[in-house]
Parts: sequence; C-alpha cells; structure tokens
Amino acid sequence: MDKNIIIALGLIMPGIMTGIGALPIFATKNVSQKMLDGMLGFAAGIMLAATAFSLVLPSIELGGGDFKAVMITSLGIFFGAFMIDMIDKYSPHEHLITKKREGDMSSSLKQIWLFVIAITIHNFPEGMATGVGFGTNNISDGFTLALGIGIQNMPEGLAVALSLARENYSLKFSFWVALLTGLVEPIGALLGYGLVKVFAPILPFVLALAGGAMLFVISDEIIPETHANGFERVSTYGIIIGFIVMMVLDVLLG
Repeated sequence: MDKNIIIALGLIMPGIMTGIGALPIFATKNVSQKMLDGMLGFAAGIMLAATAFSLVLPSIELGGGDFKAVMITSLGIFFGAFMIDMIDKYSPHEHLITKKREGDMSSSLKQIWLFVIAITIHNFPEGMATGVGFGTNNISDGFTLALGIGIQNMPEGLAVALSLARENYSLKFSFWVALLTGLVEPIGALLGYGLVKVFAPILPFVLALAGGAMLFVISDEIIPETHANGFERVSTYGIIIGFIVMMVLDVLLG
C-alpha cells in the first residue's frame, strides 16, 4: 500500500474507532460502572505505554541519547502538560464521570456542550500524538501509535455515549456526539504532523510535547475519574493490562 495512504488512514483511524466503540449503545445502556471503570483504566494504560514507548523514548533517542537530550525531552513534557493544563483551566467544561465543572461557567452553555468541550480537550492531545508519530517518517511506529490510541478510544466512545444516554438523550444523538468528539483527533493529528514537518530540527521537543500533553490527560482526567466510584482496584488492573497490551503491540509492530 502507498505510504501516503497508510499515513492518511493512520491519521483518521483513531477518531473513527471512537464511534465504533460507541456502537454497543444501540444494544444496551446497562453497562455497569465497574466494567466501564475497568475499560477506561485499560484505555489509560494504553495511553501511558504509548506515551513512554512511542513518544518519550524516541524523543530522547532522536536527541542523541545524552544528558542534553534528556533535558530537551523534559522541557517538552513539561510544556505539553502546561499547555493542556491552561486549556483545561480556562475552557468551560464538565468532566464525563465525576460531573466536576471547570473553567468560566458564566456562559449559558448547555450540559451537552460542556461534555463535548471536555472530550475535545481530552482527545486533542491524542490526535496530536498520532500526527507526531507519523511525522517522524517511521511508518511502523506511527501506525502502532495510531492503533494503540484507536483501541483505547473505543471504551471512551462507549463512555461518552452511555453518559449522554443516561441523561435521557436519544441513542442516535448519543452515538453521533460520541463519534464527533472522536473526529477532533484527525484535526489534532494534522496539526501534530504539520508541526513535525515544519519544525523538523526540534522533533525531539515536539515528540516530548505530545507526550506531556498525553501524560496530563492520563493523570488529571482519566485515572481520577475511574477511581471516583469505588472500583479503584478494577481500574488499576485495567491500567496494567492496557499498558502490557500496548507494550506488546509496540514490540510486535514497531
């Protein structure tokens, strides 16, 4: 298959898999919170391994593998996390599971849009990471990262659809919102891909920037929300299994 076709598919695949993950909403709304927390923990584990093996380690290696490379990577991680922190702090949104609200709530945004903004903030770094992965010109590494993020998007898509359906939105509406929140990822992917192409000399920093953004989302959003309902142990094992799955994928396909 042509290299450009593979890249194009890789950039859009993770977002589409969010919609695929939401499809079970048409079969049942009775997914237990315990199962959902375990699935989201699995998603967090995949993100964590993808950050470590597909973004942070390549950043250090491309930077030369010395102390200077570690410092550049560290700076990128910090600024990536800080970037998402500022977006999270000042954008009005409502967390998916805990219902915690953040940002300026003086506006009359409906709850549905607070959900959508929250998921958009969450998904954008993942899309950016996918684009950066392909931007390194290592197609196998980029595809592995895209596949991993796509797999972890599936339980997130279901979580979005279930949350909306339980708020008495129609099943069709819940599904389409879940799909649309995933489609923000190709936008982030194109941005990440462009950043790498335009700023090739600072590729290690850009890789680490995407990694820092992912780490912030994992620590600030996913893990706390999966530990808020009394199923912390299930979520923790989900994280461990997700980490192992992504690690295996990285070795087999990377």
